[in-house]
Amino acid sequence: MTQRQIEIVQQSWQKVKPMMQFAGELFYQKLFLKAPAVRHLFKAPIPEQAARLAGMLTYIVSRLDKLETIMPDIQKLSASHNQYGAEPAHYEVVGACLLETLEEGLGGNWNPELKQAWADAYALLSSAMIQGQQNARVKMAS
Repeated sequence: MTQRQIEIVQQSWQKVKPMMQFAGELFYQKLFLKAPAVRHLFKAPIPEQAARLAGMLTYIVSRLDKLETIMPDIQKLSASHNQYGAEPAHYEVVGACLLETLEEGLGGNWNPELKQAWADAYALLSSAMIQGQQNARVKMAS
C-alpha cells in the first residue's frame, strides 16, 4: 500500500467510527445474504460479533502505517479462524461485503481511489490471514 492509500483509509475510517456498530451489523447482514453457508461459523450474537469486527478494524486501520507491529496479532487471529472453520475461499466474499458496507456507509465520500485503497488493504490483510491459517495447519499437523 502507498502512503496515500493508508492515509485515505484511515481518514475514511474516522467517518465510519461513529456508526461502527450499525456498519458491523450491516456487514453481517450482507455476508449472510451472499453466503448463507458461513452463518454457522459465527456463534456469537450479531451485535457482539459486529462489535468485535469494529474493534479489530479500528486496531488494524490505526496501524496500517506500522504493519509489522500488528502481524503477530494477525497470526494469532488467523490461527483462531482455523478453529472456527474459516476457509481461504471465504475471504473473497468477506472482502466484497466489507467494500459494499463501506460504500454504503461512506456514501458520497466513496470514490474509485478510496475503493482501491480499501481493496488493497483488505487484500494485504486477507493474504496474511490465509498464510497464517495455512502455517497454523502445518504446525498442528506436525
